[in-house]
This record gives sequence, structure tokens and C-alpha cells, in this order.
Amino acid sequence: MHIERDDITRPQVLALLQEHLDNMHELSPPEQVFALDVSRLKVPDIDFWTVWDGGDLLGCGALKQLTSTQGEIKSMRTPAASRRRGAGRAMLTHIVAVARARGYDRLNLETGTHPAFGAAHALYASAGFVFCGPFGSYCEDPHSVFMSLQL
Repeated sequence: MHIERDDITRPQVLALLQEHLDNMHELSPPEQVFALDVSRLKVPDIDFWTVWDGGDLLGCGALKQLTSTQGEIKSMRTPAASRRRGAGRAMLTHIVAVARARGYDRLNLETGTHPAFGAAHALYASAGFVFCGPFGSYCEDPHSVFMSLQL
């Protein structure tokens, strides 16, 4: 398994991001979906990576710079057919390491409240993330869970 910076042009990556967006719209009201489409991931303040096992795409994740000392995890996704292989944990570990290397003192994330997000909540909690209030431009809402990690 290896992680690489991705330019979001390969068909497998585009398909995974579409799966992600489609699933987020299935689980949350449209106005409460904060997943980014490809054009919003291809901006200077976001770095995007993919996890591969040979030619098999196992997942993706991104780190958005919020301030000079804080970042936000975006677009963490493992394809439904490739779950439980450690790709999500590997990506999370990678993003946390990059955030530390940048000198961030806090790493944030927003995810959903639907029971389908339970595995994500458990993954983040196992890495030391704790529940917190909204950050950045987010507002309190019943469909969002906010978590942070002090680095």
C-alpha cells in the first residue's frame, strides 16, 4: 500500500470522488453536504492524496489549510468494495503527519451524524480526535459532527 499526491485526473479517482458525493447526498440534506467536488479540491489551499495497492485505488483524502496554524481534513473516502483493509487509517495517519510537519497546532474535520458515519467517527476517535463545536465557517446543525485533534 502506498500514498501519493494526486492531481485528480485519473478515471478511478474521479469515480471514487463521485461515489463520495453521491453517498453524501444520500445520507444528508443537500444544503448540509460539505463534500467538495473535483473543481473545489483543485485549489491552492488543498492537498489531495490517494492510497493504492498496486493498481487498485483504496482511498483518498485531502488537507485544507484554514489558517497558518489549523487545517481541515476533507474528502476522506474508501471505496465500498475496499473497506476494512487499513487504507482509511493509513490516509489519516498521513494527513496528521503532514499537518504536524506544517506546524499546525490543530486539525479539524466535519462529518455527518447518520449512523453510516459511525465507522468514521470511531476511526477519528481512535486517532485522538475529540468532538468539538463548529470551526471556520461552519455553523451548528443537527446533520454535522465536528471533531478536532490538538497537535
